[in-house]
Amino acid sequence: MMEGASHIQTFALFGDDSELPDVVHVETIEARSRLHDWEFTPHRHGNLHQVLLLQSGGGEATLDGRALPLSDMKIINVPIGIVHGYRFDEGTRGHVVTLAAEVFDGSLRPSEGLAGILARPALIDAPEPIAETIRRIEAAFISRSFGRAQILRSLSGLLLGQIAQAMMETDDLAGPAATPPLLARFDHLIEQHYRSAWSVSDYARALAVTPTHLSRISRAATGRPASKRIEERLIREARRNLVYTNLPVSTIAYELGFDDPAYFSRVFSRATGLSPRAFRERAAA
Repeated sequence: MMEGASHIQTFALFGDDSELPDVVHVETIEARSRLHDWEFTPHRHGNLHQVLLLQSGGGEATLDGRALPLSDMKIINVPIGIVHGYRFDEGTRGHVVTLAAEVFDGSLRPSEGLAGILARPALIDAPEPIAETIRRIEAAFISRSFGRAQILRSLSGLLLGQIAQAMMETDDLAGPAATPPLLARFDHLIEQHYRSAWSVSDYARALAVTPTHLSRISRAATGRPASKRIEERLIREARRNLVYTNLPVSTIAYELGFDDPAYFSRVFSRATGLSPRAFRERAAA
């Protein structure tokens, strides 16, 4: 972490607090690395899943505190919320594919188990089919042709499936998923009740712990209090509805347990930097 920093910073794209309304974002490793002297201090992404393809060069990646050497033709899987940093050798070449949380969620079926695999940070070899998929994503991302968004969604699903498959076939993972049992139960309850306007106290009562203890566990594991974890799930669902449905903002608010659409808009704007209407308009641009 940067000397003197008091907390791990959370970014959209590194050094950029803006939202990601596009289906995916693709850029070269070198384009952003040159702006940061080829080094990125430990940080996390609150609503973004990233995949890095290191084509040539080297350096070191830090994934959840574990330092891993980088070399040619490697894939780095960086799940949402995982603390990570990089030191690239000057001239390193490759690509970074960034998926918004709602695209990541929409590409996976819970019953198939891929989400659990992809929730683990990993450094694996880059087989040619994965490299080819990333090249196809880059070409579609640059294009403005008809059907672009659908092609990007489909290719993103293919990429996630390929990476999960490759991760299952290798032991070179960056460590097991380190979710404390209480936090895993909390997340399970959030999935069941996030539309019901449950408070931290409601979740704590269901888990037979105090609200203070629940927030302490959440903050220790993720850097965020329990209330933020609940809000992030609501915002993720709101983003998904704004991008993929034509539901009025007021209907989305009511379906997510908000009694007042205006209050929902304030919460969404505080979390994303955009009003629900502005977020939808940017996503459709």
